[in-house]
Amino acid sequence: MGESAFRMEARGVSKVFGAHRALDHVDFGLLPGEVHALLGENGAGKSTLIKILTGAYQPDGGEILVDGAPVVLNSPLHAQTFGIGTVYQEVNLLPNRSVAENLFLGHQPTRFGLVDRRRMERESRGLLARYGLDIDPGSELGLHSVAVQQIVAIARAVQLSGKVLILDEPTASLDRDEVRRLFEVIANLKREGLAIVFITHFLDQVFALADRVTILRNGKLVDTCRLDALTRTELVRKMLGKDISFSGSTSLKTERPTTEVLLNFENFGRRRSVRPFNLTVHKGEVIGVAGLLGSGRTEMARIMFGIDPADEGRATMKGAPVGLRSATEAIALGFGFCPEDRKADGILGELSVRENIVIALQGKLGWFRALNRDEQLDLAGQFGEAMDIRAASLDMPVKLLSGGNQQKVILARWLATDPAFLILDEPTRGIDVGAHAEIVRTINRLRDDGMALLVISSEIDEVVAYSSRVVVMRDREMVAELRGEDINPGVIVQAIATHGETAHHEAAT
Repeated sequence: MGESAFRMEARGVSKVFGAHRALDHVDFGLLPGEVHALLGENGAGKSTLIKILTGAYQPDGGEILVDGAPVVLNSPLHAQTFGIGTVYQEVNLLPNRSVAENLFLGHQPTRFGLVDRRRMERESRGLLARYGLDIDPGSELGLHSVAVQQIVAIARAVQLSGKVLILDEPTASLDRDEVRRLFEVIANLKREGLAIVFITHFLDQVFALADRVTILRNGKLVDTCRLDALTRTELVRKMLGKDISFSGSTSLKTERPTTEVLLNFENFGRRRSVRPFNLTVHKGEVIGVAGLLGSGRTEMARIMFGIDPADEGRATMKGAPVGLRSATEAIALGFGFCPEDRKADGILGELSVRENIVIALQGKLGWFRALNRDEQLDLAGQFGEAMDIRAASLDMPVKLLSGGNQQKVILARWLATDPAFLILDEPTRGIDVGAHAEIVRTINRLRDDGMALLVISSEIDEVVAYSSRVVVMRDREMVAELRGEDINPGVIVQAIATHGETAHHEAAT
């Protein structure tokens, strides 16, 4: 394949942020008339590569070529002059302006120095018709569905650019009918010769739409290959970096018998978030949650904790119905939640270690029963010692601690409330080996003490090691519930990759 065969190409591209190498000599080639899926888990380097391809970042090494010629892209606006357009998950348009104004924003047709609205709306009708939209171009964009807004954003990007279209999670907020409509638009653009990059976490959509796939992991290129030469299982294994045999695999642990039901979720779900699921939680067990990034793992946890209240199904605790309409209600019921992004959603960076540990318990007690400073120091010292939190002082800002110690502070915060049910979302991500081992030991100890835990992790071996049961999420749906000998890496990866009928192993209640 000659150099000029690619519409756009990245050769040996690297990007470094401080001591972190976000991209390490990555090659990427995009052909005209193809849909090219870009896949990878958190930290794989997808966002950094896209920002380089659109001019938002400058590479520290390597080069970018358009139609075989090296280019320097100084900004996303500059990239448009080379035919490169981007549409993000959150539509970056003006919802309070008309459809026509959004389509022509920045390049409105004029007459006698004034915007020619008649011409703009006439040309908008023709442009919208190309995309199968029969809507009033004078109507306010925000009055239309997210799917229509996405198509308007695509129409604008193609009109401004016309060679390369980068779609970053375009289907994340769409239902199935809206996804189908968007796919028809993308297929038409592909037939017209547009080169399309498709970033998504939905594997079924990748196989339905894409011609080729590039997989990144930890800033490195894993592989680029045609989808028709790759099975779903092979793709998942490449993404996770797991060389797992699916024959003769045995469970790495024995199931812990549990009988007392704490929680029961029946057809519990939220539209545009997670499809309804059934799950029973027993005291003294760890339910591991496996699945690729974007599979619905975090969304399920947020629904259980009331952050995003369910709009379908019911939940009961010890047989009594519970609402779970807010996080406050969940905390009052004895729930705890350690979020995936500890910096954005977990720690309160400017507050002290002491204040971060006691804040959930103080909220549960109410401000009319305020803990005095001595009580706070005693509580923080007790849980700081139990979790081996290494801080020069309990009154130092928590933001100054290492990532592992910050994670242990968040865990200590919830343990101080004496929870009945604890949700941990990626509790060992991005921390050192010692802190990782300490948190895994804590999970096992809490389980042995009778606490019920739901633990989300991308580390399959870790999930196998401590889980009493494992639920597998894919495309925002619970597709399997594994127990006994099925709790092993091979079966979990296969469940993540399996296409078609849901494999559901009912748990005994």
